[in-house]
Amino acid sequence: MKPPPFHYAAPSSVAEAVELLVAHAAAEPRVLAGGQSLIPLMNFRLAQPGHLIDLRNVAELDGIRVDGGVLVIGAMTRQSVVERSPEVALTAPLLAEAVGLVAHAPIRNSGTIGGSIAHADPAAELPAVALALDAELVATGPEGTRAIPAAEFLLGPFSTALRPDEILTEIRIPRQGGGHAFVEFARTHGNFALVGVAAQVEIEAGRVARAAIALTGVAPTAIRVTAAENALLGAAPGAETIAAAADAAVTGLMPAADLHASAVTRVALARSYVHRALERAISRAQDRR
Repeated sequence: MKPPPFHYAAPSSVAEAVELLVAHAAAEPRVLAGGQSLIPLMNFRLAQPGHLIDLRNVAELDGIRVDGGVLVIGAMTRQSVVERSPEVALTAPLLAEAVGLVAHAPIRNSGTIGGSIAHADPAAELPAVALALDAELVATGPEGTRAIPAAEFLLGPFSTALRPDEILTEIRIPRQGGGHAFVEFARTHGNFALVGVAAQVEIEAGRVARAAIALTGVAPTAIRVTAAENALLGAAPGAETIAAAADAAVTGLMPAADLHASAVTRVALARSYVHRALERAISRAQDRR
């Protein structure tokens, strides 16, 4: 199948793109970032925008920099660029590790970091990373810009706090210490993960001083599991602590069952992969001391 007819525009600035969103609001316009998700949806007529606004020519949305200890990534930065960036590897190694697991290399060459996060697929890696790293998502609309904490950005499956006349323009990630890990279970390499875990752990004086754990694939959106984080805080990072945190992470989880896995299987995978992620993150945190 192919999409129904639509109007197409390729603005050269964020301001022009926002103007197009406002001017064609009645046509239910959509912004095209990498197109790796939207175009298939249009081909199957699950998305039918009357106006498509392609951001590929908006140079101001592309780039990576470190600003006062904060990693700033333009929303149109290709995932493959993020994957290879020395700034990302140094400032947010959790992101660098996770983005390498997104689909396959040709997809990452076209897909953008902002497109993935704004798409808000419940099984995607990057929304979970944004949560675990306390990222801020910067949106630009006719009234200017606003920063949205990652915890407030994801509202539901494929639903975010972006307004219809806003564009995600930047991802801002504060620099964090300690150890990190992103692990996931997928039936084959490059497929959507049944369960993914992003973990960031800091250790001071032999105790866990900070922990952030986010899960993907087990809820309508990526989620932070604060119960597991609380089980770690102040504790010695041994086997019993890790096991207790893994148990806390899945308490109350009610993932949907589908043809890929039952709810029971997803919960079991989540427990196992939280355990694995914490072992790796804690080991790295200890190595960095």
